[in-house]
Amino acid sequence: MPRPAATLAAVLLAAVMLAPPALAHKVVAAAYPSGDVIEGEVGFSNGDMAADTPIAVFDPSGTRMGEARTDADGFFTYTPTRAVTHVFRADLGAGHVVEFTLAAEDVPAVAADPAPAGGAWAAQASEARGLTGTTAGATVAVTPEIEAMIAAAVRNEVRPLRREIAAYKEKNDLQTILGGIGYIVGLFGLAFFLLARRQTAGGGAAPAAAE
Repeated sequence: MPRPAATLAAVLLAAVMLAPPALAHKVVAAAYPSGDVIEGEVGFSNGDMAADTPIAVFDPSGTRMGEARTDADGFFTYTPTRAVTHVFRADLGAGHVVEFTLAAEDVPAVAADPAPAGGAWAAQASEARGLTGTTAGATVAVTPEIEAMIAAAVRNEVRPLRREIAAYKEKNDLQTILGGIGYIVGLFGLAFFLLARRQTAGGGAAPAAAE
């Protein structure tokens, strides 16, 4: 095989061999405030979640603050103790290490702003009881238990949407990658065709010159 053709073949083979890692599923990881805790999820965009996976929690300087662990569905909760940016890190194996953060301003207020003490808290509680008493005849007060149930129901509905959005993004990225590979292969094919025509034309011209 002529040297230019061999070089093109080697480059094409390398491009094909390097393509599979780019098609691997992306890691899906996120953390968000949920009431008094931080809730998060870790998994892959194809729907496989990282079950029973330890999640290390660090502050921005790298000091370890604690640890959480995902459940069977890849979800975890963490109770913050400091109003700082939280950095979550999980090792999913096979070289998949994911790191994601929750900004300090998004940390649940219970950790950032302790409840007022003494008279201020008593005054607020008294005011709240007074408001509840005046409206008891017209409305039913929402208890913390009901609020927690509503929040949990909303989170359960939102979780599948996050996975669908991640899968949609991955599908688009996959189409882009495949389109790029096809474009490269097409260019190589055109180069081989032109090179073959040139060699054929050159090979046919030499005998005519000898006569």
